Amino acid sequence: MPDWTQQTDRARTWFESLRDRICAEFEAIEREAGSDAQFEYTPWQRATEDGSEGGGGMRGVMKGHVFEKVGVNVSTVSGEFSPQFAGTINGASAEAPGFTATGISLVAHMANPHVPAVHMNTRFLTTSTAWFGGGADLNPPIPYEEDTQAFHARLRAACAAHNPTWYERYSKWAEDYFYIPHRGVSRGVGGIFYDHLECPDEPAFERHFAFTRDVGEAFLDAFPPIVRRRMDHDWTPEDKQRQLEWRGRYAEFNLVYDRGTLFGLKTGGNVEAILMSLPPEARWT
Repeated sequence: MPDWTQQTDRARTWFESLRDRICAEFEAIEREAGSDAQFEYTPWQRATEDGSEGGGGMRGVMKGHVFEKVGVNVSTVSGEFSPQFAGTINGASAEAPGFTATGISLVAHMANPHVPAVHMNTRFLTTSTAWFGGGADLNPPIPYEEDTQAFHARLRAACAAHNPTWYERYSKWAEDYFYIPHRGVSRGVGGIFYDHLECPDEPAFERHFAFTRDVGEAFLDAFPPIVRRRMDHDWTPEDKQRQLEWRGRYAEFNLVYDRGTLFGLKTGGNVEAILMSLPPEARWT
């Protein structure tokens, strides 16, 4: 496997800096709502069967007045995939199971049903090849067209700065990926999803790393204004019921279809960090 140590370290440093800025912004929103809620951080180390160094990460969780539950995780892990799982990963196989992975993953479930939940993830993986992937999508129990358009416009701008075809391609990919087949419904109002932005050389790494950074910046620009616009809306018991039922759909997707959940569980990640995407409360009728 090629040595991508320096590139992995650069990506990890960026993901950690993005986490710090996102968490600071979310805590500022809580203070605006009269709450002193803060993120609590829990470090973890990846267990390996042979006791070798497997990396680890930091799980950050906050429960407040606006953010009923938000998790922001950064992890950097390495090792070998199981022979059965290796064949499902780009560039890996039973004969070449080695990997490294670094990334940031965020899921926010909001107290007010009028404020959309949101997901964002970006990552850099290496096997016999190296690539970036990620995206962000908005998940409102009660959709507002203004919010949907603002979120998509900022992601569209991030894509357009790098390739004029990417927004159409990656928004369609998100539409297809964040779909719950057994329910016949989308998980939310979409966003973008991309994967396997290959880095065969240093120039490709720089290009795709720049795009991945811009996706993170787009999320940080787009989501907090939506929260502030909706967090003081009055809501009814019927609104809350709608939110709780929608959260059940969200949980179904993450447990049945989400690639990140499967990757974390298959590579010995921290279970609490992996499942932080699940809502604090949900309902099935």
